Amino acid sequence: MSSAQAPSLAPLIPREILFGNPEKTSPQLSPDGKYLAYIAPDEKNVLQVWLRTIGQEDDQILTADKKRGIRIFFWTYNADQLIYMQDSDGDENFHLHLVNIHSKIVRDLTPFQGVKAELVELEPKFPDQALVALNLNNPQKFDVYRINLKNGAVEFDTDNPGNIISWTSDADFQVRAAIASTPDGGYDLLLRETTDKEWDVLRHWGLEEQGNSVSFSADGKTLYIEGSHDANAQRLLAVDLDTREETAIAQDEQYDVMGIVIQPVTRVIQAVSFYKDKQEWQVIDESIAADFEEIAKVRSGEFSLISRDLEDKNWLLAYNTDDGPVYYYAYNRESKTSTFLFSNQPKLEGLQLASMQPISYEARDGLTIHGYLTTPVGILSQNLPTILLVHGGPWMRDTWGLDPEAQWLANRGYAVLQVNFRGSTGYGKAFLNAGNREWAAKMHDDLIDAVNWLVEKGISDPQKIAIMGGSYGGYATLVGLTFTPEVFAAGVDIVGPSNLITLIGTIPPYWEPLKAMLYHRVGNLETEEEFLKSRSPLFFADRIQKPLLIGQGANDPRVKQSESDQIVNAMQQAGLPVKYALYTDEGHGFARPENRLHFFAIAEEFLAKYLGGRFEPLADIPGHSGIVN
Repeated sequence: MSSAQAPSLAPLIPREILFGNPEKTSPQLSPDGKYLAYIAPDEKNVLQVWLRTIGQEDDQILTADKKRGIRIFFWTYNADQLIYMQDSDGDENFHLHLVNIHSKIVRDLTPFQGVKAELVELEPKFPDQALVALNLNNPQKFDVYRINLKNGAVEFDTDNPGNIISWTSDADFQVRAAIASTPDGGYDLLLRETTDKEWDVLRHWGLEEQGNSVSFSADGKTLYIEGSHDANAQRLLAVDLDTREETAIAQDEQYDVMGIVIQPVTRVIQAVSFYKDKQEWQVIDESIAADFEEIAKVRSGEFSLISRDLEDKNWLLAYNTDDGPVYYYAYNRESKTSTFLFSNQPKLEGLQLASMQPISYEARDGLTIHGYLTTPVGILSQNLPTILLVHGGPWMRDTWGLDPEAQWLANRGYAVLQVNFRGSTGYGKAFLNAGNREWAAKMHDDLIDAVNWLVEKGISDPQKIAIMGGSYGGYATLVGLTFTPEVFAAGVDIVGPSNLITLIGTIPPYWEPLKAMLYHRVGNLETEEEFLKSRSPLFFADRIQKPLLIGQGANDPRVKQSESDQIVNAMQQAGLPVKYALYTDEGHGFARPENRLHFFAIAEEFLAKYLGGRFEPLADIPGHSGIVN
């Protein structure tokens, strides 16, 4: 960056604002509409659940999490009880904790060591119960338990034959539908008339299709499902359980159904979203059409309905934008008026933030790839040092909105490109399946084609492009430095696998039902070890020419610490430049702000060294657990 340009970059945004804790986030209304609960830090900067009486300013703290911070909570259908989830240092063995908002007594509802709890459902007609899946009897499978929220009693409800991966209960709070993985890599939709009957297969999805059970209608005669059978993209369908006939409720030829709004009491499907370049809503239930019309006018950005009271008079809305925080509003349906509550990070308001532009380009084989480009404020988007920021999953996608990493990098002077390479979800099954068996092959070609697009457009300096990402994005970084060692100037890998053989060989036990899908989409561990080896950066570590920074959580259940250890050892033995930051109290990513701030400070200095962007010096960060070598 020439000195003439440098002064016109926007003022340096402190990392603390982008990667520190939010001030307030995730507001939820109590079912009776009297209280607002939300997440905010306590005086030790640990995220807790807070409570406010609607219409008052009596905010008080409800929980006392010691260190990790609470990020997931929800109200039960009892107005005085909410539940939060917490794991131990990132091991993903979440427990459900019940909080009484008056006495502030907290009870661990699932106090089982090494067991993971997943909420199946809550139902307004049964406010004293929760259906929860636990891998208590066998670490490989989740059975359903019914938990009494009055006394904490845990009662066995439904046995998992071993291949069921999700459950759906009806309006009488009985588990009546399930999704089971099948040996061919596909899925069965299972149904039972009553809980004492055997499971029937309602439909099968092959290994190139997707499907899911969504919800039963209030009368139990209809099951709503998502499926990509008989179409390219996942549609929302109503299945008549008497005739087994399917009727499409919402569909798009190219894009999968994304969000579904269901009225919690009447179980009516009200609205569906499709995520194109941005989110687009389709109203299904006319009774909310006027509301959605009104909500869209409140402010710019994408809105979502995040909470509602049982009378359905009051809603909470979140507005997501690319150049500001998330803004939360209360909306009254009777008066059709909205009231601003708070934003999740007020310090972002009024800063010069970059906009995120949807882009698309053609891959070398003609496939259209969509993505998002973020460029620095105040300077021309020409010949810039650039970060290719690769999403995880890989069966996920990047979306529009405020991305702290993209903002941080753009503020430091980099162009940032995020692409939804083949295999990303949301774009229909042909696009998803185009990524099958293409790890380190066509999925990587899409990233290289993105680099070529940037250079052709004159946006990027070809000598100063780095690759960075988490999980699959970390793997893509390692592939970038081993398979295409000339292209990138540096790489930042966060919790990325280096060896597909050990990755698949050490999956968490409860991923066992997903193994056939992994074998189909990635490669078969039992019969194709050589193939998997040929797609594993570890075995090509000697090709690395450019500096690499790796961040890893010691308790990661998905990508084990050994995935990072292996490639660090191989590089160190070969005398290649690698810096390794290991966080002893983290898992698949960095949940604690101290660790996020520490890692991104190291990454910022690393990128500045090799690409020449600005950096805010690494200050002392008390409380981080990083071990750097």
